[in-house]
Amino acid sequence: QVHLVESGGGLVQAGGSLRLSCAASGNIFSISAMEWYRQAPGKQRELVASITSDDITNYADSVKGRFTISGDDAKNTVNLQMDSLKPEDTAVYYCNVHGRTSYGTYDSWGQGTQVTVSS
Repeated sequence: QVHLVESGGGLVQAGGSLRLSCAASGNIFSISAMEWYRQAPGKQRELVASITSDDITNYADSVKGRFTISGDDAKNTVNLQMDSLKPEDTAVYYCNVHGRTSYGTYDSWGQGTQVTVSS
């Protein structure tokens, strides 16, 4: 079983920055990809950014140029640096990690961290 712990959410004014972190622990044999999703009230959960084991990154159009995803393989962590934040970035942000354990595959989610951007 793989457990994720997120940190770094909070309240920030528009134009400000926040850095989210997600640490994975447990029976991790390998990580295929680490992703950040977000879900605003009344909206569907959406993919914000992803990074693969080959360090290939992908971003939602709405955050390109403002958010940066990075991974630390040695620590099994993924970070999301969020700059130039906008009120529409307000949401609960979730970390998702998937890969292989010593006996199978896993697809784990964090508990979510609230990001609130005030105008």
